[in-house]
Amino acid sequence: MTPLTHDAARTRRANGLAFALVSACSFGLSGSLARGLLDAGWTAGAATLVRVAIAAAVLAIPALIALRGRWGLMRRAAATVVAYGVFAVAGAQLFYFLAVGTLDVGVALLIEYMAPVVVVGWLWVSQGSRPGILTLAGAAVAVGGLALLLDVFGGSAHIDPVGVGWALLAMVGASVYFVISGDTSTGLPPVTLAWGGLVVALGVLGLAGLGGILPLSFTAETVELLPFALPWWGAALLLGAVTAALAYVTGIAATRRLGARLGGFVALIEVIAATGFAWVLLGQVPGPIQFAGAGLILVGVLLLRAGEPAAEATPAPIELPEIAEPQPEPEPEPQPA
Repeated sequence: MTPLTHDAARTRRANGLAFALVSACSFGLSGSLARGLLDAGWTAGAATLVRVAIAAAVLAIPALIALRGRWGLMRRAAATVVAYGVFAVAGAQLFYFLAVGTLDVGVALLIEYMAPVVVVGWLWVSQGSRPGILTLAGAAVAVGGLALLLDVFGGSAHIDPVGVGWALLAMVGASVYFVISGDTSTGLPPVTLAWGGLVVALGVLGLAGLGGILPLSFTAETVELLPFALPWWGAALLLGAVTAALAYVTGIAATRRLGARLGGFVALIEVIAATGFAWVLLGQVPGPIQFAGAGLILVGVLLLRAGEPAAEATPAPIELPEIAEPQPEPEPEPQPA
């Protein structure tokens, strides 16, 4: 087995950050594309269902190729895949949509994006991974920046206990996403885990739609964005292939390299990306308070990065020369009388 050197650990961390940025930007694009579909007459539930369905279809062949016939992995990881699909994919989205039905969007997002803080506590309790001073300081700064970026205190935020409950459930779903994404014990490739979770989520969201919990309404109207227009199927394809398929696979790959704690806070860059896309595609210009919040999130992530212990190099095993076992001396042959 090749020993893990400091250079290899740094390369792994750098790759994880790159995957995390791709995932955050991909997830961040979803809000603007979904808003375009909503303005064209779609419901949020319809956009979510189509997004998950397209993502599952896009990842099906790559997921099966990555599995390479190891169906035993899927059987052994069935509970993990179901939990990922129910909580991390379907639950996080469904509960968030229910939350914004009675809460301001900024408040609902702030509660849901407290998930990285929950992950820090969970790892502390379950694994004894006590956060250091820099980690705690980074978490506080990042959460404060998130509150500013979402402009939670900029107006009279409406607080509804039922909406808060839904938002807390969405936070649990997001926390499960980071914990399961960082778990390598199943042996499932990231693309296979993402695909399996999306298939499960598709079933859950489909049942929610049939039951009337998730209103479904589609139109064939053109999606009008600020710089250009898209046919409805083009926006839906981007929503599924980029903001779900690519986003979930790279998110899992990132969290496996960074760990659930750091990966969770790096994922807050998604909110910055979403603000930037809304500026470019929807003309929603952020104010000074949003820029300040984005800066605080980046500072918080840097503090968290500095507070994470570096992976130590594993010393190469010392090979000892084989020592031949002593052979028993032959017994003297009996002499003739």
